[in-house]
Amino acid sequence: MQSEPETVCNVAISFDRCKITSVTCSCGNKDIFYCAHVVALSLYRIRKPDQVKLHLPISETLFQMNRDQLQKFVQYLITVHHTEVLPTAQKLADEILSQNSEINQVHGAPDPTAGASIDDENCWHLDEEQVQEQVKLFLSQGGYHGSGKQLNLLFAKVREMLKMRDSNGARMLTLITEQFMADPRLSLWRQQGTAMTDKYRQLWDELGALWMCIVLNPHCKLEQKASWLKQLKKWNSVDVCPWEDGNHGNELPNLTNALPQGANANQDSSNRPHRTVFTRAIEACDLHWQDSHLQHIISSDLYTNYCYHDDTENSLFDSHGWPLWHEHVPTACARVDALRSHGYPREALRLAIAIVNTLRRQQQKQLEMFRAQKKELLHKGVTSITNLEGWVGHPLDPIGTLFSSLMEACRVDDESFHGFSDFTENMGQCKSLEYQHLPAHKFLEEGESYLTLAVEVALIGLGQQRIMPDGLYAQEKVCRNEEQLISKLQEIELDDTLVKIFRKQAVFLLEAGPYSGLGEVIHRESVPMHTFAKYLFTSLLPHDAELAYKTALRAMRLLVLESTAPSGDMSRPHHIASVVPNRYPRWFTLSHIESQQCELASTMLTAAKGDVQRLETVLESIQKNIHSSSHIFKLAQDAFKIATLMDSLPDITLLKVSLELGLQVMRMTLSTLNWRRREMVRWLVTCATEVGVYALDSIMQSWFTLFTPTEATSIVATTVMSNSTIVRLHLDCHQQEKLAGSARTLALQCAMKDPQNCALSALTLCEKDHIAFETAYQIVLDAATTGMSYSQLFTIARYMEHRGYPMRAYKLATLAMTHLNLSYNQDTHPAINDVLWACALSHSLGKNELAAIIPLVVKSVKCATVLSDILRRCTLTTPGMVGLHGRRNSGKLMSLDKAPLRQLLDATIGAYINTTHSRLTHISPRHYSEFIEFLSKARETFLMAHDGHIQFTQFIDNLKQIYKGKKKLMMLVRERFG
Repeated sequence: MQSEPETVCNVAISFDRCKITSVTCSCGNKDIFYCAHVVALSLYRIRKPDQVKLHLPISETLFQMNRDQLQKFVQYLITVHHTEVLPTAQKLADEILSQNSEINQVHGAPDPTAGASIDDENCWHLDEEQVQEQVKLFLSQGGYHGSGKQLNLLFAKVREMLKMRDSNGARMLTLITEQFMADPRLSLWRQQGTAMTDKYRQLWDELGALWMCIVLNPHCKLEQKASWLKQLKKWNSVDVCPWEDGNHGNELPNLTNALPQGANANQDSSNRPHRTVFTRAIEACDLHWQDSHLQHIISSDLYTNYCYHDDTENSLFDSHGWPLWHEHVPTACARVDALRSHGYPREALRLAIAIVNTLRRQQQKQLEMFRAQKKELLHKGVTSITNLEGWVGHPLDPIGTLFSSLMEACRVDDESFHGFSDFTENMGQCKSLEYQHLPAHKFLEEGESYLTLAVEVALIGLGQQRIMPDGLYAQEKVCRNEEQLISKLQEIELDDTLVKIFRKQAVFLLEAGPYSGLGEVIHRESVPMHTFAKYLFTSLLPHDAELAYKTALRAMRLLVLESTAPSGDMSRPHHIASVVPNRYPRWFTLSHIESQQCELASTMLTAAKGDVQRLETVLESIQKNIHSSSHIFKLAQDAFKIATLMDSLPDITLLKVSLELGLQVMRMTLSTLNWRRREMVRWLVTCATEVGVYALDSIMQSWFTLFTPTEATSIVATTVMSNSTIVRLHLDCHQQEKLAGSARTLALQCAMKDPQNCALSALTLCEKDHIAFETAYQIVLDAATTGMSYSQLFTIARYMEHRGYPMRAYKLATLAMTHLNLSYNQDTHPAINDVLWACALSHSLGKNELAAIIPLVVKSVKCATVLSDILRRCTLTTPGMVGLHGRRNSGKLMSLDKAPLRQLLDATIGAYINTTHSRLTHISPRHYSEFIEFLSKARETFLMAHDGHIQFTQFIDNLKQIYKGKKKLMMLVRERFG
């Protein structure tokens, strides 16, 4: 760096058979990789070999010297480095001169410049301590500071080493694995029963996959494999070793050894209940590469047998005479991955092609087999799952491996592709770094290429019917892998050749019975096809709309949520037993699956705009297959948006679909609680308004199947009757009256059903029709005695007064009073305003009405301050004082000595006395002054009675007598009241 002073480093590098076998540098930098100075020196040696003088080994030079020259050489060497070398030189001289010293028992002497013996092990220099330190550091950061990225880079480094056939790859992976196994979080998570984070889980997956690659190295020595197996078994037996499916083991049998060559399989691993991340690598240690058919496949492009009869299930060649490879698919693909990883791209490609040809042949055979049994299977309506282990989301990612091997072969790029030059002669003419349909390999059909093969194998894998795996992690992995594979496919531009492949596979998947996730009958627990079908649909739509819809509609089903779905076979009892009806606790990703189903439906709705028949078919499919109200609501909204896009006239069919879905949501959520219900109801009215006046009329007439009475009156009818709706729809008088009639009928039905919540809305809606209004009022009166609260009655009473019906308002107010009960300390109760209003209303109507309400007030209200407020107001004005024309009547003020005010006065004084005693039982000194103010208020009321003065004096004397223990308070009472 310019700012730093220049430093000089002493670097030494040892070579052996073209490898750097050791390095030292005085810079002291610690890292997994060589420091910059070692790299600089290496580059210098590569670029300027002549500048670094090549010497014979020093022993050869010494051999040519005579006695004097040797003495001179040693003495000069000691002089130049005397402080460092002298002690060693003297020690060695003593040992050489001593007859029986150890040094004299050995013939000759060591020479560090002569290199290692030809049989000695030689490998690149790797600073093991640094690898351990770095991994430990990254793990301790727990995924922060990009440590996950760093660990992925290390894994990539291991793959790079394997590709270069550097024996350090396995050594480095061993060191990494040891650190992973020593991670203290493993035991912590196991104790707490918590799952590890997704990012961390993916690192463990990569670790397992790398070990699989290492043990499948086609050229490793047997003893090497034996030592790896021992190491893997040791890690596997540790109780915190992570399980393959993330959060709990499954009871699947040994799956890797599907070939007879694994006959001496590790029995102990198949009996163990849990499969760990190392189980597959352990099982793969039994696999070998000696099979002569396998050797022929990977070593030659010309391996064929044209006289072969392709009739048996496990034929070695197909009808073209091309080689097939019938191994358990994930295992066979693990071999492809191993060949690629160990730097054998050509061999990997040959095996990949044989596997794909085998899969295609199996597809054909399965289709023929299904066609033969189709009648019987469809009659039963059940199916067995042919694949307990799906290839998409599989720990070994078989489809991903085949896809990327084939894609690599069609990415024309001189750097990475030199290995394939003997496959195709005219590579040079292709544009670089693009996916090309390369001239066909001889084991491909006419017009096929690596690209078509890659696409086809991805479609085969994605369309395979497979059981939903156990455990959250395994299920998330299925979704993630499917999405990754589809996003890779989306990068490829579809041309005619590829469209043919899409057509062929879509037709196959629809007809293939239980082997396909899109077959006519599937197992209720098979992985849904929504995400894949959406991709197929959008890809096929421009080229073959009929097939696109057929595929997407078939994929819409979600059997696991259907109560009458076929139960399927019982060959996996531990799956079926764990399943309970309705929501499936085992399906952890169900909400994601349902949203994907919704996406597929939305995609079809968008595409079907303007096509009446298709829209009806899609609508039927949605109504049959989607079980979640919130998703149907989303689709209803989507359809509405698409139907009413600004640039064109509304699509009336799509609007009707939208309304139909909205109505379904209403019916689904009517009796269940849904926090979005209000929003849904409002939206439905908007949608019906767009469809037209008959839709609004229809929803009002069948309101009881769609809405609660409250919703029907307060949202639906009110919105329909609003001015904005009338303007929006350009309604004539006749139409307006028809709608209003439906709204009134609805209002009265709702008021009968739920008077508490609907009466006021009903009165409002019926205002313009005398008979309907009277009916609504009668409903309120009938309900007032039984089902309504005072607050509801007061609200309606105030509305009646406002509408100019004071006597009706008064009637309702008196009914409200009978339901009310205000205790002595409720002086801030919300009903106080209503009570004061009711009294004011009665007062304004006249003496008789006031006389009738006061006994009700006295009975219901025990709060002194409220009573005194009413009393004060009644004594200040004459009852009925405001006449019809607002003129003052010449009536007299009412007497406090006669009924009804006498009764009110006595009740108020009584309430003050009771309240005083209640307050004094629990009074604290900080409330004394407040209490004295309260007594002052009481005195004002007492003094309204003609003998009030005497009554109040007696009352105070009583207090002094009863509460004489409260000396300070009584002193304050004396001070104020004598």
